[in-house]
Amino acid sequence: MAKQINVALIGNPNTGKTSVFNQLTGLNQKVGNYPGITVEKKEGICKLPRGLKAHIIDLPGTYSLNASSFDENVVIELLLNKNDKDYPDVAVVVSDVENLKRNLLLFTQVKDLGIPTILVVNMADRMKRKGISLNVEEFEEKLKTKVALVSARKRMGIDYLKELIINYRHLPIEPCLNASIIDPEYFNNLRQMFPNQSLYKLWLVITQDVNFGNISRSGINNAADFNTKSGSDLKRLQQKETILRYQFINGVLKETLTIDKDAATDLRSRLDRILTHKVWGYLIFFTILLTIFQAIYNWSSYPMDLIDTEFAKLAEWSNAVLPAGPFTSLISEGIIPGLGGIIIFIPQIAFLFLFISILEESGYMSRVVFLMDRIMRKFGLSGKSVVPLVSGTACAIPAVMATRNIEHWKERLITILVVPFTTCSARLPVYLIIIALVIPDKTILGLNYQGLTLMLLYLIGFGMAIFSAWILNKILKNKSKRYFVIEMPNYKLPMLKNVSINVVEKTKSFVFGAGKIILAISIILWVLASYGPGDKFENAEEIVKEKYQNPANVSDQKLENQIASYKLKHSYIGIMGQGIEPIVRPLGYDWKIGIAIISSFAAREVFVGTLATIYSVGSDEEETIKNRMAAETNPVLGGPLFTFASGVSLLLFYAFAMQCMSTLAIVKKETNTWKWPLLQLIVMSSFAYLVALLAFQLLK
Repeated sequence: MAKQINVALIGNPNTGKTSVFNQLTGLNQKVGNYPGITVEKKEGICKLPRGLKAHIIDLPGTYSLNASSFDENVVIELLLNKNDKDYPDVAVVVSDVENLKRNLLLFTQVKDLGIPTILVVNMADRMKRKGISLNVEEFEEKLKTKVALVSARKRMGIDYLKELIINYRHLPIEPCLNASIIDPEYFNNLRQMFPNQSLYKLWLVITQDVNFGNISRSGINNAADFNTKSGSDLKRLQQKETILRYQFINGVLKETLTIDKDAATDLRSRLDRILTHKVWGYLIFFTILLTIFQAIYNWSSYPMDLIDTEFAKLAEWSNAVLPAGPFTSLISEGIIPGLGGIIIFIPQIAFLFLFISILEESGYMSRVVFLMDRIMRKFGLSGKSVVPLVSGTACAIPAVMATRNIEHWKERLITILVVPFTTCSARLPVYLIIIALVIPDKTILGLNYQGLTLMLLYLIGFGMAIFSAWILNKILKNKSKRYFVIEMPNYKLPMLKNVSINVVEKTKSFVFGAGKIILAISIILWVLASYGPGDKFENAEEIVKEKYQNPANVSDQKLENQIASYKLKHSYIGIMGQGIEPIVRPLGYDWKIGIAIISSFAAREVFVGTLATIYSVGSDEEETIKNRMAAETNPVLGGPLFTFASGVSLLLFYAFAMQCMSTLAIVKKETNTWKWPLLQLIVMSSFAYLVALLAFQLLK
């Protein structure tokens, strides 16, 4: 037996497939993309008894092998291609005990592919409460497979599932039913033309846009003496196949499954009536949002202050312990402050992902999506646009990719163009540091001003996305009238393991993804801030001392600060910054903020790291990043640089600006042209500049 087994985890959406995946792999998992495409690929390693390992790939959720989306196509391509390194030795189809009829359609199709297949009946702990009983032995016999009753929440049946995976060679591989009876003559011809090939795999190649080894749809249709069917005929055959499978499934469930309807409660329907109500639904969602943003501020203040202080101490320590020179300055004034500028926000970002994970795990997020559909349709968007807009609160890149589920091109294009307005987690560090500087840490009616400001920024972003969609809908003359259908999962208590893995993985992805960019930019910025052309930089010390008639009367610390400030002003970055200062000065910013805005085009969160690096060059290491920023003075107006007016201006600029080259790249990939991303960049940045200008001029 091979030392490593390839296992494909397959299932409908909302069957608990991710919970089973997490139970099998724990933290031994990674997330990437399939080569050449933007579909997410989750894979992990499961340690099995007898010293074996299973390489588990969590395939995108699909309702059947009749693909209607790019994600579902990935599932079929893998299951057809034996040469793929991830081709499964065994397929594990995950079903939900309360939706077996619908889930078993996919199972019977996978079984027809001749792959050893295990059926997992998940959420088995709910059977007694829901009055469900299943004759497992007879169920296995009729489906010609092995069945694992599993509760991922209570870790019930996981060990048995592992045993079944180990013994996959003993699983029967014959189909559950003979699907070829829908057109015996057609399938007999197909069998005769390709006697050494799997009949069902050939059928999938004919009906789907996929390839099977060296055989393509055109190759089959061009085969001599083969009776080629029209597209409409093939559609009718697909429908007959689906009906046949459901007839078989109904017969199996009639003999093996019983449900005591009196034991089932209607709690779910009562909750749905409240949570999706046209008035109470929105009030409840608003209250939940308010609570989340209050908690983000209140719970994370202590760890953030601790991180800020410790990084200041670390910079001071490295400067004192390491030998004096450029390398020490790079570490203490460039790398440490730059990384500190992002790590300080780990607590708040982790709390944000925690709350989002709880809402998703509980089943409430699907109700929010349904609720928002009522608003979407009024502004010309598809209900399916809600999913990208909601997922955009984590990152705009997967949100843009999520638009692939929108069939109508204009609706999809509008959604792609407005998604960047929703507040992603990369904006969070910018918002948090500016809010902390310019919004008082006070409460009204028990609500924190800073938490309210953060929530308001999220609502402004979402509101602007909706308003922009309405304008684009008028410009593009979108006449589509499609309706949104979404499956409502059962309510359930969030699983601690699922939530923990989600928070750890997403926070780690955020920190390491941003960390690489910030580290590189911090080094570049430090070099640009530590060196400069001409005599003014080289002779900074003599020039500054000449300004003071008697330098002995000036404290050493003040003199050093004046020298450091003068050198920074005449460094390469100072010269560049002063070149763009006339553009940003009307917004209430100085050249340092201007540099931070430009560098943050690599990633929005770089803004804080950039300022932390610039302010750290030649400054007192004992000061925290927040204190350095608070101490900055406005070179034109005098007084603090970060005032209420300039702070609000900066917050609004980042709320509306298209400030992320990765998002532009993915928009180009999804629209297959530079026209739309460049239009996005120009319109959003111009609008952000105008709003920030008005805000500062009115509030200063």
